[in-house]
Amino acid sequence: MVKERARILVVGGGYVGMYTALQLQRRLKQELRRGEVDITVVTQDPYMTYQPFLPEAAAGSISPRHVVVPLRRVLDQCHVVVGEVVAVDHTTRTATLTTLATEEEGRGAEHLTYDELVLAPGAIARTLPIPGLAEHAVGFKTVEEAIGLRNHVLEQMDIASSTRDPAIRNAALTFVFVGGGYAGVEALAELEDMARYATRYYHNVRPEDMKWILVEAADRILPEVGAEMGRYTLTELRRRNIQVLLETRLESCADRIAVLSDGQRFRTRTVVWTAGVRPHPVLAATDLPLDGRGRLKCTAQLTVEGVEHAWSAGDAAAVPDVTAEEPGKETAPNAQHAGRQARVLGDNIAHVLRGEPLDTYAHSYAGAVASLGLHKGVAQVYGRKLKGYPAWFMHRVYHLSRVPTFNRKARVLAEWTLSGLFKREIVSLGSLEHPRAEFELAAGGKPHHDPSDDPKGSS
Repeated sequence: MVKERARILVVGGGYVGMYTALQLQRRLKQELRRGEVDITVVTQDPYMTYQPFLPEAAAGSISPRHVVVPLRRVLDQCHVVVGEVVAVDHTTRTATLTTLATEEEGRGAEHLTYDELVLAPGAIARTLPIPGLAEHAVGFKTVEEAIGLRNHVLEQMDIASSTRDPAIRNAALTFVFVGGGYAGVEALAELEDMARYATRYYHNVRPEDMKWILVEAADRILPEVGAEMGRYTLTELRRRNIQVLLETRLESCADRIAVLSDGQRFRTRTVVWTAGVRPHPVLAATDLPLDGRGRLKCTAQLTVEGVEHAWSAGDAAAVPDVTAEEPGKETAPNAQHAGRQARVLGDNIAHVLRGEPLDTYAHSYAGAVASLGLHKGVAQVYGRKLKGYPAWFMHRVYHLSRVPTFNRKARVLAEWTLSGLFKREIVSLGSLEHPRAEFELAAGGKPHHDPSDDPKGSS
């Protein structure tokens, strides 16, 4: 039994952080009630984003509020702190963090001590020093980026519909996506499907007027679903007049001109960067061991290698795959492993506090599913290959089963049901990103935001 008050610090409120804290709530229910355990979750956002649903949110198939899970509601036995851990000194069991209050009050960072540390900050976009990328591109990792991109695509169609300048029209209707993994392929496929549907409400914009381009440095796309299904996806996208350029790199997007390594140049107002991720910078600001890729070296029990009272999982951790035949292989950094690792991690912290032996994380890869637009998809699950409607249906069923809480599952299912009975919404609410612009103009001031400087081209 827990004899002294154990302070557990969870860094990150994403998939691993939320599920670990949720599992700790369940396993340590009695200890929490007796005040023997304190769980603190430090997160940059007060919600967890279910990232596999971002493409559908961008396409308008799911409401943005159903893609996120409010942490304070789900983790009602935890202390949720909206802030950012900027450094960890595990030798003294101290984390340095900033919060909204420290920034507002102008005071220095706070220090938080702990007994058990869970480092689950996730990953951030892996960018390259490409001219114009920081100024003109947008990522696809947050719900804000997904909804902003949806608004932006519809606004570009509005621009194309109303301009008389063919150069502006062509640039508005050219959409460049960089990265042929899950995020890039699903985002492009869902948005192209949404835009194709929207053209029926524009008198002078047709589907063939739009140019959708996927740029991938490797010689294949969607490697997660296998070579055969990857080739099917390639054929399906090209059948929809989407240009898929393999073994090609983006070399510049300065001045809103996408320059590719094969010499092609496209004037465009839309560049979406989904070319991989890298470990969160906070990992480098710790005294914990990292591998060559900047991730925490972990054991199969999800402890940090060679260190006591430190744990990790998901994108931040290099976890050995004990089910693999090849020695030294690690688990893939995806949601399938992250959710399962989080549950084992939460169990193991409970085991430590109770003096029990640790569990080993072992899970054989089940496969992968991907959506390619409404009623279109691709999947490879336990060796079985599916495509088209069956794959799309499996994609929805699988991710519905993974969405946290019954409340969220019911809301998503109800929304899918209703969307099958009514027409798609094609409204752009780009002004939500700058809600004070109209009031500033009315008050005689000048809006702080200049639409021409916006990398997403919102207005």
